[in-house]
Amino acid sequence: MINGISINMYMVLSAILFIIGAVGVMARRNSIIIFMCIELMLNAVNLLLVSFSTLHNDAKGQVFVFFVMAVAAAEVAVGLAILSMVYRNVKSIDTNLMSNLKN
Repeated sequence: MINGISINMYMVLSAILFIIGAVGVMARRNSIIIFMCIELMLNAVNLLLVSFSTLHNDAKGQVFVFFVMAVAAAEVAVGLAILSMVYRNVKSIDTNLMSNLKN
């Protein structure tokens, strides 16, 4: 129990968030929404890492979450830079139109 909430509830919430993110990545065509869903999936994993770290009174999981957040921030910065260049060339961020960039 963490603050009166069982670890199972954290696991269920994390699974729900991860599934919402995975469905969003598979179903959406807008690149910005896909990046947001990837971030949601990363945050679901971070929630689970922090909850298990708190449950076991070990800070290693929380330190790992810090590094995951740093990598996620770098991923967002690079992804948005790529999207801005694609939008400048194609005038859209639809992923179906990006397949035309091969030509």
